[in-house]
Amino acid sequence: MESSLAMNTLLFLGVAIIMVPLARKFGLSSVIGYILGGIIIGPYVLRLTGKDVNDIMHASEFGVIMLLFLVGLELEPRKFWEMRKKIMGLGLTQMLLTISLLFLVFISAGWRIDKAIAIAICFALSSTAIVLQTLQEKNNFKTMAGEASFSTLLFQDIAVIPILAILPIIANYKASHHDNEIQIIIQKLPEWLQAGTVILGVAILILLGRYVFVPFLRYVSKSGMTELLTASSLFLVIGVSELMAAIGLSPALGAFLAGVMLANSEFRHELEAQINPFKGLLLAVFFVSVGSTINFNIIQQDPLFIFSTVFAVLAIKFMVLYAIGKFFKIDTPQSLFYAFALSQVGEFAFVLINYASDLYLLSPELNAQMMAVTAITMCITPILLIINDRFITPKFIKEIPDEDNDFNILDNNVSQKKIIIVGFGHFGSTVGRLLKANKISATVLDRDSDRVKLLRSNGFKVYYGDATRIPVLRAAGIEDAEILVLCLDDRDDNKFIADLVREHYPKVRIFVRAKNRIDAYDYLNNGIENIYRETLGTAVDMAVDVLHETGMRKYAARRLGQRFMAIDKASIRRLAKARGDDEILKFTTKEFLQREEELLAYDNLNFDNRDWEGSSSVDDDNDEETPN
Repeated sequence: MESSLAMNTLLFLGVAIIMVPLARKFGLSSVIGYILGGIIIGPYVLRLTGKDVNDIMHASEFGVIMLLFLVGLELEPRKFWEMRKKIMGLGLTQMLLTISLLFLVFISAGWRIDKAIAIAICFALSSTAIVLQTLQEKNNFKTMAGEASFSTLLFQDIAVIPILAILPIIANYKASHHDNEIQIIIQKLPEWLQAGTVILGVAILILLGRYVFVPFLRYVSKSGMTELLTASSLFLVIGVSELMAAIGLSPALGAFLAGVMLANSEFRHELEAQINPFKGLLLAVFFVSVGSTINFNIIQQDPLFIFSTVFAVLAIKFMVLYAIGKFFKIDTPQSLFYAFALSQVGEFAFVLINYASDLYLLSPELNAQMMAVTAITMCITPILLIINDRFITPKFIKEIPDEDNDFNILDNNVSQKKIIIVGFGHFGSTVGRLLKANKISATVLDRDSDRVKLLRSNGFKVYYGDATRIPVLRAAGIEDAEILVLCLDDRDDNKFIADLVREHYPKVRIFVRAKNRIDAYDYLNNGIENIYRETLGTAVDMAVDVLHETGMRKYAARRLGQRFMAIDKASIRRLAKARGDDEILKFTTKEFLQREEELLAYDNLNFDNRDWEGSSSVDDDNDEETPN
């Protein structure tokens, strides 16, 4: 079926909308949903896409560029400079070892030397899009594996520059003015100058960031028009990418460095807000296009060769990455994640393999086969990460207590209630530390292996485990527990676990973290009474301090704050029942706001009319408050 570029884009977006929620429902990565959707609508299944699939993939590669630009915005230049040793150490070691081992395997299979080394170089790269998307979904950027993955990917982007220069040398190919191969400035420079291209590119970006980018954005912002800021954001990212491509740098690397240069500017958050929607959209289309370009006819012609190559590439890259992780003192679970995450072949291999074919290093048939191998490794990686998370990593971390020997959340104190805390981030750790300070033990389940290791070394009884799974909750003692405290950042996971426990263990009292009033309504309507909005107490504390600053006595301000919280909590319970009907909710909300003001005004009036002189030895104006 032939279709226009616009129709293909429409199909890609439509299948993404359908497949990703379906994949997430089964606990799979969104990347799997995108790629499966692409396979389904591709030319080898439903045949809904036309000849412009490759054009869509190239266009959607800007999603990867925008992703790296946003990552750069989060990384200050000082932090980036501190990472230089890790980038060189991890990245250079990975590239050299992977290329060497793959080259030996291909030579042993009877390939020509030039062909073997060209493919080995192309396959040494990993997928920036898949890895960064996975790190973002799992919130793993700040873990040891996350930083190692990011450092390695950065080096690989830098390595693209010498690769583009090396491939023509391997092919012993001299470019003519009539050729259609990539023409970039680096190829026109003398060989002794080509190595300085990175320094040239970074210097250009530093100058542009300081003297062009920020003044340009200030000029645009004076118009006060949001659409112009959006246009300038896209202009900036695309312009930097094209400039870096012309110099010889990877466009994605150029976008990342531009983000780093703007990380300290006043436009950092505005740029992030403007670009983020385009990044997500283009990444989605990119992943769908990867699935749609898998050539099943080529696979069917020689499946043994294709899948044996896939296995060899994944196995070699996994072994190299895992060994590097252990050498750099990354613990076993994090090394496993690092190895599985980067074991695939990257999207830039699509470009390099075609470039190698233009240099007559690869035949058209081998080109198609290597393209299929690249796409298959990208499809397999999300599945390998799921297997690692659910079956492999828990074997190396004490995922859950042993029901017979190790499960002892009471520390032999039979009078204490049995407590399980799920999630030990900023919110959950506050709860856990206060309990621990009062000699109250609890079993903690968390999915961050770095955090688990750190907390266990500090005396907390923390276990690696996914509390959305009944077997994990059961082994942690949910059948005997009296209190379950849900403190996860993800509100959907909190709700899922709460519903799961209410269904299977209705006697357990649930204490749950809520993001806002809307979450509180949902919990109350589902029969959960102990709800703690994470912003309520802090907001009231601020209001109390503001009241005191305006002249009100501290005791009076604190008393009004406590009264406000009591009234607000009561209103939540009544408003939750009216939430289904907009008119009733609107009327009830207005009624409660008026009643709230009347109660607080009456309370304040009575308080001010009392004679407090001599009734307390505490001077309100001098009493000290515990800092937040």
